[in-house]
Amino acid sequence: MILKLNQREFIDTSKPIDLSIELKAQEHSLKAWGQGDPKIEPVRDDDFVGSVAEGGVVNFKNIFFNPHAHLTHTECCGHITKEFYSVNDSLSRYFFNAQLVSIAPEKINNDSVITLEQVRNLDIDVNTEAIIIRTLPNSSSKKTFTYTGTNPPYIDGNVAQYLIDQGVDHILVDLPSVDKEQDNGILAFHHAFWNVPLNPNTTRTITEFIFISSDIEDGTYILNLQMGAFCNDASPSRPVLYAREEKNI
Repeated sequence: MILKLNQREFIDTSKPIDLSIELKAQEHSLKAWGQGDPKIEPVRDDDFVGSVAEGGVVNFKNIFFNPHAHLTHTECCGHITKEFYSVNDSLSRYFFNAQLVSIAPEKINNDSVITLEQVRNLDIDVNTEAIIIRTLPNSSSKKTFTYTGTNPPYIDGNVAQYLIDQGVDHILVDLPSVDKEQDNGILAFHHAFWNVPLNPNTTRTITEFIFISSDIEDGTYILNLQMGAFCNDASPSRPVLYAREEKNI
């Protein structure tokens, strides 16, 4: 299907670029925050087994996972508030003008940090509503890495207000968090981006644990941000990009 954006540009819905990392119930699966591997197990009752391979009539399985620790997820301000906010209430639409940027975090003491200066040096398009950050170096190992205790790269908290000032409402990163793994609960970026506790913004979102293949070029795209309908601070999600194409004149 071809969807027209304006007089010149369109997207081709037959060419999706999936940024999500799937959940796999196996050893060496993606995980963080001290969590073990996710589990997918057949339901077992006295006279029922939810596995056709084990003699059941259907596959009927329970899934045990944490959205923050095991797969691509989107979260709202409810992640850091005393009051309950559901990410399922955050979006009123699901397509956004997006920009993909690649950044090599700077080494600062023992940390790897995406700095305000680096982000200021980006040429952020005036129409950008969602920014997608690919950290360098890039490797497919990001899809199966155990991040616990590794002090992964993070974003300087001052970047949050700068992005807000540029009109960005949605941030997507290929990291377990926008903030430092161990920061004594400061969570500077989360708090600044959602304006917590002063006046929580309930419509901005942060999506973590995405993966962007190295063959996808930096530039502007259309983002379709799909989420599971979970009444929770975070939900498994599938961000999908579509290249902005121009028709021949």
